Amino acid sequence: MAKRGGFPGGGMPGNMNNLMKQAQRMQRQMEEAQKELETKEVTATAGGGVIEVTVSGKKEVTKVKIDPEAVDPEDVETLEDLVMAAVNEAFKKIDEESQAAMSKLTGGMGGLF
Repeated sequence: MAKRGGFPGGGMPGNMNNLMKQAQRMQRQMEEAQKELETKEVTATAGGGVIEVTVSGKKEVTKVKIDPEAVDPEDVETLEDLVMAAVNEAFKKIDEESQAAMSKLTGGMGGLF
């Protein structure tokens, strides 16, 4: 009498090995993509370019450039807002690059990894 519900020919262990190899390969690719991303820098501006902020892939601010015309001792609050806007935009850009790199690897299965 034939077994019911079994895995004929031991097919499941072979498939499991393939899945494990694919997962390990994807993990290596993701680690490589993360290392590559960490070497990138993005720059964002605010106030029509009077504030420029550069952020690394490690999410560290590496450069802040402020046009002297943006410095008004009577209105420090506007300068603070412009710096904050440029920093937030730079972080948003680096997040987008990170998501794009990971999406390439996972083929749109982002929620699984």
